[in-house]
Amino acid sequence: MSCPSRDGVVPWPADVAARYRAAGYWQGRPLGDLLWEVADAHPDEVALVDAGPAQVRLTRRELSERADAAARRLLDLGLRPDDRLLVQLPNGWEFVVLTLACLRSGLIPVMALPAHRKHELTHLASLSQARAVAVPSVLRGFDHEALAHELAEELPDLEHVLVLGTPEDGQPDGAPRDGRSTYLGALVAPPADASEAATDRVVADGLAPAADAVAVLLISGGTTGLPKLIVRTHDDYACNLRATADAAELGSADVYLGTLPASHNFPLACPGVLGVLLVGGRAVMLPSPEPVRAFATVEREGVTISAAVPAVAQRWVDHAAELGEEGRRQLRTLRVLQVGGSRLPDEYAARVRPALGATLQQVFGMAEGLINTTRLDDPDEVVTTTQGRPVHEADEVRVVDPFGRDLPDGEPGALLTRGPYTPRGYYSPPGSPAEQYATAFTADGWYGSGDVVVRRPDGNLVVHGRDKDMINRGGEKISAEEVEDLVYRAGGVDLAAAVAMPDPVLGERVCVYVVPSAGAGVMSLEQLKEAFTSLGVAAFKTPERLEVVGELPMSKVGKIDKKALRADVASRLQHAQTPSTAGSGA
Repeated sequence: MSCPSRDGVVPWPADVAARYRAAGYWQGRPLGDLLWEVADAHPDEVALVDAGPAQVRLTRRELSERADAAARRLLDLGLRPDDRLLVQLPNGWEFVVLTLACLRSGLIPVMALPAHRKHELTHLASLSQARAVAVPSVLRGFDHEALAHELAEELPDLEHVLVLGTPEDGQPDGAPRDGRSTYLGALVAPPADASEAATDRVVADGLAPAADAVAVLLISGGTTGLPKLIVRTHDDYACNLRATADAAELGSADVYLGTLPASHNFPLACPGVLGVLLVGGRAVMLPSPEPVRAFATVEREGVTISAAVPAVAQRWVDHAAELGEEGRRQLRTLRVLQVGGSRLPDEYAARVRPALGATLQQVFGMAEGLINTTRLDDPDEVVTTTQGRPVHEADEVRVVDPFGRDLPDGEPGALLTRGPYTPRGYYSPPGSPAEQYATAFTADGWYGSGDVVVRRPDGNLVVHGRDKDMINRGGEKISAEEVEDLVYRAGGVDLAAAVAMPDPVLGERVCVYVVPSAGAGVMSLEQLKEAFTSLGVAAFKTPERLEVVGELPMSKVGKIDKKALRADVASRLQHAQTPSTAGSGA
């Protein structure tokens, strides 16, 4: 039997919450009310476009009516406010309607990723005590519907399987193949008539959750262990949306293109799909950031802002360079490209505006709260070499040494943060391994993100990597991301990843994996060393092993999987039984 969500929430101290409310950071209104206020003011404007195969366009009235109808139909299934609903859907209009239906009804979406499989989904469904799961029937050859029923048979709380079908699944109308499933297409369909729409609105208005209730459960990032669940309340998530929208200078004329998995905090709410709807703009959904389709969508829909991870940004820059004038014409409306998820190499950061014609906004943050961005009027030096500063005036940031002592500006250290949209702990209902989660949060509310940063005197942060990405070579701490940036500067490289490789003498040495640029030829270790020498780099930072590969492994959240690379080089060393200063591999 699932417990109330509040049993798994670490609350803000009462005096802190009162201070946030008094300052207006928390406005005491649920997200559904805020979004519907905009919809009521401009009902006939297009709010949502599905630019994928569905080719659906919904006005604000149509979007809100579908969401309210879905909220009522979910209740008709037997779900109740505060029940958790595991959402594993691709980017599309159905994802947005279902998410809004949850915000309106008080159901809590648990944001899984399409790439998750049984290992992760069992964990997320168990931890959240989900009563329903929403999945595609078949996506990229994988049978999500069959897996969902397998989970439902094994997990006592999981009662409902909601399936988003497609005609290619064998049903002409896209209905599920399994008679035990509930067709998601029917749940998010429009109301039958105006009378039903009015009734649905009354029902949904009456379900409005409290502003301090859980709005959504996000998943933690990283490449190690199973994901943790991050509590975001209506009050703090609205604060997050407003602050990031302000930093991006987002307004009602903006069109946001979502190509990254929308269940991530970055494309969902920084400001993302929810942020652009909150300010009265338009959200456009694509299932993939593939540049040919993305560029065409930017041109067709007049997209003004989008978000990318570094690997995607690099592909867009390269594609625009290939297209030349045609690329600039397709992207003429794009004013901002947000890049986050991991550090964008300085060399590529400098290429964004010349190649895409858009202002780069670096975004560094975490689903646990704190978001930092460069600002649109920042000097080029700030935009291309830093990851920005906090978006909210009440964000608190500390940079500390291994003993928790504050460090001066200019010194690398561990990032600690707290503020009006940074929760005080992970979701940990009774019986969950809460003790494993507590180490990330201090007793007085500071969250340790695991990032190593330098704070400059101007307040901007420079990310030096994760604490586990610091390579300790005989006591010299080397930033993996700094090494990667230097590799890009050497040229001829599409992707680079620096990792620690074990060494019996120094403990660790620097190994670099590279994917060479097309036509650039295969770089040798000696050439790379010469490039580092010519750049005037300290000798201890120079790579001592080079692996040239066709592609780099990626985690389920779209980041380079450093854990896999560290395991790979350790295996190579063990099998080769050669000194750790070996040359390039295949």
